[in-house]
Amino acid sequence: MSKGTSIKDALSNWEKENEKKAAEAEEVKLCAKFPPIEKMDASLSTLSACVKLSLSTNAIEKITNLNGLKNIKILSLARNNIKNLNGLEAVGETLEELWISYNLLEKLKGVHVLKKLKILMMSNNAVKDWGEFNKLADCQNLTELVFVGNPLEITHSEAGDWQDKVKVAIPSLKKCDSQPIIRDE
Repeated sequence: MSKGTSIKDALSNWEKENEKKAAEAEEVKLCAKFPPIEKMDASLSTLSACVKLSLSTNAIEKITNLNGLKNIKILSLARNNIKNLNGLEAVGETLEELWISYNLLEKLKGVHVLKKLKILMMSNNAVKDWGEFNKLADCQNLTELVFVGNPLEITHSEAGDWQDKVKVAIPSLKKCDSQPIIRDE
């Protein structure tokens, strides 16, 4: 089995392709590397100017080494092998959007550290229980959620009560699964 691409190598290649320093870039895309990136290594800490970081379509299992990302607002980790949200503490004060669809998330422990989170794209994960879903209410700025394709959503959409339950669970939400949330004021 071949070794995955390191973040260091991916950044080096990114710099050659983009003809600028990754450390100075506001947007860095390291998507669908071959072989895939398996680890978020310490090289990420060099991306202090980065506002949007995309690491989608790799083989990452753990969220780590985000401490140097002082300006990060958008983090895309879709289509990886991430099982939990531990490791987001370092970006808790700046992150506004987390794109983490198509992973292996069952639990949402750790989401509460994202104080400024507005948009959470987490379709097609493995969340099946309301106890976990209700942790999203800790994100008091959350206005948009994509949750389609999680066992919890599938069960309640089939029952026809998904939108009503979501509205109660997350008071700040304005949009869920691309549908506006209508509230009786």
